[in-house]
Amino acid sequence: MTRSDACENLLTDPSRLGTILIAPHQFPAVERERELAKEFGMEIVVAPDSDSFHAAIPDAALVLVTPYARVEAEDFTAMKRCVAVIRYGIGYDNIDVEAARAAEIPVAIVPGAASEEVGSHAFTMGLALARRIPAGQASIARGAWAGSVGLDTPRFSELDVAVIGMGRIGRRVADWYAAIGANVRAYDPFIKFDTVPAAPLEELLEQSDVVSLHIPLTPETRHFISADVLQRMREGSVIVNVSRGGLIDEYALAAALHSGHIAGAGLDVFSQEPLPAAHPLRDAPNTIMTPHVSWRSNRALETLQDGVVQRCRQALTGQPISDLVT
Repeated sequence: MTRSDACENLLTDPSRLGTILIAPHQFPAVERERELAKEFGMEIVVAPDSDSFHAAIPDAALVLVTPYARVEAEDFTAMKRCVAVIRYGIGYDNIDVEAARAAEIPVAIVPGAASEEVGSHAFTMGLALARRIPAGQASIARGAWAGSVGLDTPRFSELDVAVIGMGRIGRRVADWYAAIGANVRAYDPFIKFDTVPAAPLEELLEQSDVVSLHIPLTPETRHFISADVLQRMREGSVIVNVSRGGLIDEYALAAALHSGHIAGAGLDVFSQEPLPAAHPLRDAPNTIMTPHVSWRSNRALETLQDGVVQRCRQALTGQPISDLVT
């Protein structure tokens, strides 16, 4: 069944279209999505876990994806009624977009819902690490005092900052660092920018005090920050990642933090979430780690859910769907 066929079915008999399926989530409520289902006379299915999510896919007209489930090639093969897959947020590395393309099922994202939140999270992490605040807190926690904490950190006016990726979030981060007087340079091979100077990637990675990552996770960018890159980074530099955990070789980063070559890391995302109990980053020094919450605020979630509902309505009524990736 093509999307146009499914939309035509909706006009004549909504029950033929299928369900609205929501992947496992941590939202306080999904009332906006329930209202949408009620409006179109459809059933909503909120999957409590990954197994039930995959089992419900064949009957779904809309598949709403969170970070807590993957949509694999076999899922797209099983989709008999689906008119669109819509991702809460901007990252879609947990969706097999090639399989979606082969199945001719559109995949849409919701960018921009939390750009300010994610950018401010990265910026404040970078500032805290540059000022060695985690090291100072750890010193007090173990019964020590100042020692050499903070003697190696540059002034903000002499801080060399690399922003890797100049999309919505990266641009904000670059502008905020520039506003405090830091020496900010950026790299993005796909986006033109002129608010801060551009510089070659290797130069930025090797000659910066703060490296802030704002790029998607693809096969090409997996372990973008490798053991080799970490070794070449400036001694005493810090790294911030609020994008995707797979961008960094986490085991190599833990080793670099323990050795002291890397002075700190701010991480909101991890290759495996939740972070395993025995993961070496858990006891790595001078880290700020948050549980993939950089996007959260008292306004971001409602903006995100409104964006998903808007794209659902577009899909159900045969309109062009915003922010398609396939």
